[in-house]
Amino acid sequence: MMAKTFGQALRELRRSKIVSQRELAEKVGVDFSYISKVENDRLPPPAADTIVKICKELGVPANELLASTGKMPTDVKEMLSTRTAAVEFVRQAHDMDLTDDEWKTLTKRLRRLRSD
Repeated sequence: MMAKTFGQALRELRRSKIVSQRELAEKVGVDFSYISKVENDRLPPPAADTIVKICKELGVPANELLASTGKMPTDVKEMLSTRTAAVEFVRQAHDMDLTDDEWKTLTKRLRRLRSD
Protein backbone atom coordinates (compact mmCIF):
# COMPACT_ATOMS: atom_id res chain seq x y z
CA MET A 1 0.00 0.00 0.00
CA MET A 2 1.29 3.46 -0.92
CA ALA A 3 1.83 6.11 1.73
CA LYS A 4 -0.59 9.00 1.79
CA THR A 5 0.45 12.13 -0.02
CA PHE A 6 0.67 15.39 1.89
CA GLY A 7 -2.53 16.53 0.17
CA GLN A 8 -4.43 13.39 1.18
CA ALA A 9 -3.23 13.70 4.78
CA LEU A 10 -4.25 17.37 4.88
CA ARG A 11 -7.71 16.64 3.45
CA GLU A 12 -8.32 13.87 6.00
CA LEU A 13 -7.14 16.07 8.84
CA ARG A 14 -9.25 19.05 7.73
CA ARG A 15 -12.36 16.92 7.27
CA SER A 16 -11.88 15.23 10.65
CA LYS A 17 -12.01 18.71 12.21
CA ILE A 18 -15.14 19.56 10.16
CA VAL A 19 -13.55 22.63 8.57
CA SER A 20 -14.23 23.65 4.96
CA GLN A 21 -11.44 24.49 2.53
CA ARG A 22 -12.78 28.05 2.44
CA GLU A 23 -12.76 28.39 6.26
CA LEU A 24 -9.25 27.01 6.54
CA ALA A 25 -7.95 29.21 3.75
CA GLU A 26 -9.47 32.31 5.36
CA LYS A 27 -7.93 31.55 8.75
CA VAL A 28 -4.50 30.77 7.26
CA GLY A 29 -4.52 33.73 4.87
CA VAL A 30 -4.42 31.90 1.53
CA ASP A 31 -6.89 31.55 -1.33
CA PHE A 32 -9.26 28.60 -0.93
CA SER A 33 -8.31 27.33 -4.40
CA TYR A 34 -4.75 26.98 -3.08
CA ILE A 35 -5.95 24.59 -0.33
CA SER A 36 -7.94 22.65 -2.95
CA LYS A 37 -4.94 22.32 -5.26
CA VAL A 38 -2.66 21.18 -2.42
CA GLU A 39 -5.22 18.63 -1.25
CA ASN A 40 -5.59 17.30 -4.80
CA ASP A 41 -1.79 17.13 -5.19
CA ARG A 42 -1.81 19.64 -8.03
CA LEU A 43 0.57 21.80 -6.00
CA PRO A 44 3.47 20.71 -3.77
CA PRO A 45 3.13 20.99 0.02
CA PRO A 46 3.22 24.58 1.29
CA ALA A 47 6.18 26.23 2.99
CA ALA A 48 6.93 24.99 6.51
CA ASP A 49 5.56 28.13 8.17
CA THR A 50 2.26 27.75 6.26
CA ILE A 51 2.02 24.12 7.36
CA VAL A 52 2.50 25.31 10.95
CA LYS A 53 -0.33 27.86 10.52
CA ILE A 54 -2.63 25.22 9.01
CA CYS A 55 -1.98 22.83 11.88
CA LYS A 56 -2.48 25.58 14.45
CA GLU A 57 -5.88 26.42 12.91
CA LEU A 58 -6.82 22.72 12.92
CA GLY A 59 -5.62 22.34 16.50
CA VAL A 60 -3.03 19.65 15.84
CA PRO A 61 0.77 19.49 16.31
CA ALA A 62 2.61 20.39 13.11
CA ASN A 63 5.46 17.91 13.55
CA GLU A 64 3.87 15.00 11.74
CA LEU A 65 2.80 16.93 8.63
CA LEU A 66 6.14 18.73 8.56
CA ALA A 67 8.05 15.45 8.84
CA SER A 68 6.13 14.04 5.88
CA THR A 69 7.48 16.91 3.74
CA GLY A 70 11.01 17.01 5.14
CA LYS A 71 10.51 20.70 5.99
CA MET A 72 11.44 22.62 9.13
CA PRO A 73 9.78 25.68 10.66
CA THR A 74 11.79 28.88 10.31
CA ASP A 75 12.48 29.14 14.05
CA VAL A 76 14.04 25.66 14.13
CA LYS A 77 16.10 26.38 11.02
CA GLU A 78 17.37 29.65 12.54
CA MET A 79 18.21 27.96 15.84
CA LEU A 80 20.22 25.26 14.08
CA SER A 81 21.96 27.77 11.83
CA THR A 82 23.34 29.67 14.84
CA ARG A 83 24.18 26.77 17.16
CA THR A 84 27.01 24.56 15.93
CA ALA A 85 26.70 22.33 19.01
CA ALA A 86 23.00 21.75 18.21
CA VAL A 87 23.87 20.76 14.65
CA GLU A 88 26.50 18.33 15.93
CA PHE A 89 23.99 16.87 18.41
CA VAL A 90 21.40 16.30 15.68
CA ARG A 91 24.05 14.87 13.35
CA GLN A 92 25.21 12.41 16.04
CA ALA A 93 21.63 11.35 16.79
CA HIS A 94 20.96 10.92 13.07
CA ASP A 95 24.08 8.78 12.64
CA MET A 96 22.78 6.55 15.44
CA ASP A 97 19.61 5.96 13.39
CA LEU A 98 17.33 6.55 16.39
CA THR A 99 13.76 5.25 16.33
CA ASP A 100 10.85 7.59 17.14
CA ASP A 101 10.64 6.04 20.61
CA GLU A 102 14.36 6.66 21.18
CA TRP A 103 13.94 10.30 20.09
CA LYS A 104 11.06 10.65 22.59
CA THR A 105 13.17 9.11 25.36
CA LEU A 106 16.02 11.46 24.51
CA THR A 107 13.65 14.44 24.65
CA LYS A 108 12.40 13.37 28.10
CA ARG A 109 15.98 13.01 29.32
CA LEU A 110 16.83 16.49 28.05
CA ARG A 111 13.88 17.95 29.96
CA ARG A 112 15.02 16.16 33.14
CA LEU A 113 18.56 17.44 32.61
CA ARG A 114 17.25 21.02 32.62
CA SER A 115 15.00 20.50 35.65
CA ASP A 116 17.73 18.96 37.86
